[in-house]
Amino acid sequence: MAKQNKQQQSSDKLKNTVATETTTKQFGGLMPVFICLGITAMVFANTLSNKFVNWDDDKNFYENPYVQNFTSEFFVKNTIEIFSQPVIGNYNPLSIFSLAIDKVIYGFDNPGGWHFTNLLLHLICVFFVYRIVISLGLNCKGAFITALLFGIHPMRVESVAWITERKDVLFGAFYLPALWLYIKQKKYPTTKRTFLIFLLFGLSLLSKIQAVMLPLSMLMVDYYLDGKLTYKNFLSKLPFFILSLVIGIVGLFALAHEGSIEAADNAYPTYTRPFIGSYSLLIYLIKSVIPFRMSPLYPYPTTMPSWFYLTVIVYFLFAWFIWKKYKEGERVWVFGLGFFFVNVFMLLQILGAGQGFIADRFTYIPYLGIFFIIGYYASKYLEVPSKKMMTTGLLLVGTLAFAGMTIKQNTVWKDSENLWTHVLKYYQQVTLPWGNRANFRRSEGRILEALADYNKAISLQPSAQTYNSRARLYFDVSSSPDTLQLALSDYEKAIELDPKNGEFYSNRGATYARLGNLAKALEDFNKALEFNPNNKDGYLNRSVLYYNTGQNDLALADMLSYLKIDPFNADLWFETGRIYASKGNWTDAMTNLNKAIAIDASQGIYFYQRCLVFINMNNDAQAKQDALMAIQLGYPSVAPDVKQRLGIPQ
Repeated sequence: MAKQNKQQQSSDKLKNTVATETTTKQFGGLMPVFICLGITAMVFANTLSNKFVNWDDDKNFYENPYVQNFTSEFFVKNTIEIFSQPVIGNYNPLSIFSLAIDKVIYGFDNPGGWHFTNLLLHLICVFFVYRIVISLGLNCKGAFITALLFGIHPMRVESVAWITERKDVLFGAFYLPALWLYIKQKKYPTTKRTFLIFLLFGLSLLSKIQAVMLPLSMLMVDYYLDGKLTYKNFLSKLPFFILSLVIGIVGLFALAHEGSIEAADNAYPTYTRPFIGSYSLLIYLIKSVIPFRMSPLYPYPTTMPSWFYLTVIVYFLFAWFIWKKYKEGERVWVFGLGFFFVNVFMLLQILGAGQGFIADRFTYIPYLGIFFIIGYYASKYLEVPSKKMMTTGLLLVGTLAFAGMTIKQNTVWKDSENLWTHVLKYYQQVTLPWGNRANFRRSEGRILEALADYNKAISLQPSAQTYNSRARLYFDVSSSPDTLQLALSDYEKAIELDPKNGEFYSNRGATYARLGNLAKALEDFNKALEFNPNNKDGYLNRSVLYYNTGQNDLALADMLSYLKIDPFNADLWFETGRIYASKGNWTDAMTNLNKAIAIDASQGIYFYQRCLVFINMNNDAQAKQDALMAIQLGYPSVAPDVKQRLGIPQ
């Protein structure tokens, strides 16, 4: 009877505290959230000076041809390509599309602009967290505390400061308003709002697969506001579950195609995955309060520690605690922990994917549930005179500590050097950070430092990719046959470890070509394309060999094969146009030169070659325009007879 009374009191209290827009105004309107947004912006302001990093930023955008060449000329083609294929095992086309828009606005020389977009999207998420919490019945103090924690918690850094993790803040910027509108829909249902919620859900799914959990989050809202879940609650979410299932299957196929699931499963036997999940769950719970030892990478241990198995008790304790709070009618706890779990469950690496078994970014949406609990009780204790001072002190100390940790953690993402050096503070026996830092140092021309890192990575675990990377260093700096021989030796070791990788054969072929062994070079280029018919560098390298040996028809065929894979190489469109012109095929020459100029209109030689084609097509008026443009762009070799024919002063 006492328990029943307690549940009834909890239910009555919840009904009396469900907020409306009018209630929000009574507590000061939107001023608290604007203060929260201002603090969050200040805490993350130092991310705006960060650069790109060589961890997936390259594959996602600055080496992605569909982002690189995203212009009005190729808008439709590139948009279709972006939405029709995954990138490194992830189908998040809207995120890639947003990066392409950043490329148009900021270019690759202004990474600060890209970081600004991430921060802006994060602020949008913070705003809607505040609105959600208000709509769930907390007063402005509780909503402010929840939103501020969501905004500045150190575990946010990876999602905001890493441009590749645009998908976190972007999917959140659709996911959270969809959830807020769903809460409003429960109070004031309209067909228009239903459509808008579903639209936002779809956009969220296209930003990151993690959004599939929205219907479960909606069910948690149903429980919190109604005090129960019914068959009708589940049935009303059926269209959302169906869309989640479809996108989830697409995502799993993308991961499987990339080999990410297989790679993770090979780390440990399948029977150990639930224990990895329980350990991850425990770590996420602890880090919500004490965010310790934050790293961009948490690699799997070489062998599974025995105490991992002991963490399985976390599942039972977590379930028991939620059940206990459910029986006691403590909806805040059930909702908060339930929301956390349903949003983090698929990220516990029970179905493994990727190179790490935990990641700070996985908590971006899930932590909202835990922060809601903190916000609720903090606002409650602030109303109790005997607890107000202590609560205020804890909030102040916690906020300052979190803000300081976040500002410091932002600097980890300053550039690739800082990123991988930070990882090496904790994981010196893992090859990935050594290899990636070496790649960055090589790109900076710091050859000896890069070589030392490559050597360290190889000493830890010889791998085909590391040998290939060190070979590229030797190849790039080679000034003598001896250095090229070092490159050749490393490429041979890479091939020995991975004998079906076309890239390695193509690279070794290029080394043979520089050593003057054209027969061996051609043999390797053929082998590269046999193993990987989509290896564009293989076609490019072989086309150069053919072109330099006077086999223009074969060179042309390889160039065209390259352009089918990557149609944005202006130089190759120019070269194919020039070859067509040498054969007297003026129509194809003109077509290909037009494509070269459409991609890059800054090369005077392109205009001059097209000028010559116009002359041979007896179109002197267009030829003169191109000749003048070539001269304007600084091309110095316009022939005197061409100037004379076109009436251009000598």
